[in-house]
Amino acid sequence: MFVSSPKFDPAKFRELLCAAIIMHESPFRFVEYVGIRAVFAYLCADVPNISRNTAKNDMVKMYKREKERMKFVLTSIPGRVCLTSDLWTSLATDGYMCVTAHFIDANWVLQKRVLNFCFMPPPHNGVSLFEKVYKLLSMWGIENKIFCVTLDNASSNDISVDMLRTQLKNKKALVCNGEFFHFRCCAHILNLVVQDGLKEIDVVVQKIRESIKYVRGSQGRKKSFYESVKQMDLDGKKGLRQDVPTRWNSTFLMLQSALSYRRAFQHLELTDYNFKHCPTGGEWEKAEKIKKFLAVFYDATLVFSGTKYPTANLYFPQVFIVYFTLKKESNSEDEYMRKMADQMLVKFEKYWIEFSIVLAIAVVLDPRYKLPFIDWCYQKLYGYASSLQYLKVREKLFALFGEYVSNVSAPSISSEMAGQATQETEEQYANEGSFFMMQEFDSFHSMDMGRQAQKTQLELYLDEPRVDRNAKLDILAFWKGNEFRYPELAAMARDVLSIPVSIVASKSTFSVGGRVIDQFRSALKPDVVEALVCSRDWLYVDIELAQSQLEELTEDIMNMNINKDEHMEDTSSMGPSISSNPVS
Repeated sequence: MFVSSPKFDPAKFRELLCAAIIMHESPFRFVEYVGIRAVFAYLCADVPNISRNTAKNDMVKMYKREKERMKFVLTSIPGRVCLTSDLWTSLATDGYMCVTAHFIDANWVLQKRVLNFCFMPPPHNGVSLFEKVYKLLSMWGIENKIFCVTLDNASSNDISVDMLRTQLKNKKALVCNGEFFHFRCCAHILNLVVQDGLKEIDVVVQKIRESIKYVRGSQGRKKSFYESVKQMDLDGKKGLRQDVPTRWNSTFLMLQSALSYRRAFQHLELTDYNFKHCPTGGEWEKAEKIKKFLAVFYDATLVFSGTKYPTANLYFPQVFIVYFTLKKESNSEDEYMRKMADQMLVKFEKYWIEFSIVLAIAVVLDPRYKLPFIDWCYQKLYGYASSLQYLKVREKLFALFGEYVSNVSAPSISSEMAGQATQETEEQYANEGSFFMMQEFDSFHSMDMGRQAQKTQLELYLDEPRVDRNAKLDILAFWKGNEFRYPELAAMARDVLSIPVSIVASKSTFSVGGRVIDQFRSALKPDVVEALVCSRDWLYVDIELAQSQLEELTEDIMNMNINKDEHMEDTSSMGPSISSNPVS
């Protein structure tokens, strides 16, 4: 049965149309498409035609409305805000600054919101960056709520963050006088470390790279290689991966794929006299070691740059494994691996001192690890000298907690209850001796309670047995459930666990290239670009997350199935492959 639609509301229609443009990142001229207008007219003859300028103005109005809501959210959250900031470039080479807030809300959900995506004219020096960021923080009203700022390794960022720290210290707005204020992007640091290491392995990598290029150079070579794959009884469906020099993860994946076809390459060398780039047996062994070595960095970087922006407690174990691997390989009997690890270790240790304590504090707040994990890690890293490093972390942990301890003592419920119990006891005992006997117990119990009361919330938490390390623990749910037991410690956990260790999304983490705004946004005015980017983030954060996850999944699939020619099966035996063309 046909159900009539409610009366057409022009204002509601324009609001929904504006929201759709923002959600799907459609151009404003979408509203002028003849076909779209025909659809609207068919659905309702009263639909007014609007121009692209009207659609743009509607979008800006929606942005301003949502901006006021975001201001209220930021000023009302119970904890502090962590920031990330990085620079983007349009196709017209205009600079943009992206400032993102990270915080844990009242429901203990980790949130990420783009606050600004604003035009940043030259010069991009430290003073200019500081002035821009501080102006934005003041505009949002959160200059007194900042816990830390995560930035990449640019020297201009060092200058700007020092100026920002000084400004906020003068206002007494920082925790621990700004000791934990500046955090360097871990993904960027690992990228620099790996790039240094790759300089030492060019010969082996180059031979494998040329071998794959040779196989993919003609249909005849592909067929010959596939014959070698069948002769060696290998799985031809995995495929070979060609690397992109500016993306080190693709080099790792290339080595991984090539090593699975090592025997096929060696067989091809015997049957094809023109194949001159096959690595020697010793070089294959080196490639295997390099692959295992890089796998540690690959796994760590995936954690650092996860789409879901994981909580800070997850990072220290990854960084520890990286550091332990570097130290182990730097003492290797293999001169080749030792030389590569030494080069990387020098750069890694340059930053380890800066970020290790913050990450260690974060993992202590995970009930599966606590301080014993830090103690164990430092023993593995430093041996007999580990106690100094461990005590340093413990000292910083308790100093940070001290900042969160309330100056006003909460009412003692247990004392009130004890008073009521004493009154009841006096009424129950007619025998004076019995009364004094039980009063002795009350004194004994009070002494025991007094010893417990002398312990801080942090000490009580650390004294509790650890949760099984393999337990699937939602750490934010844990602290939400313990907020009333440990209110001050939970307040500290809320801020520490929201620290972002990376400023980059996973697609750009492995790359040495810059961040570039797409063609559509590059053609817009800066204020419109900011309104579009921020509005979409505020209104459709869940859709943005799902889209990022889909893009990562698609990229993974495309890496596995770059194109039909990369499979070692003939065309007739191959199933359908995923197209790299975007779906409209």
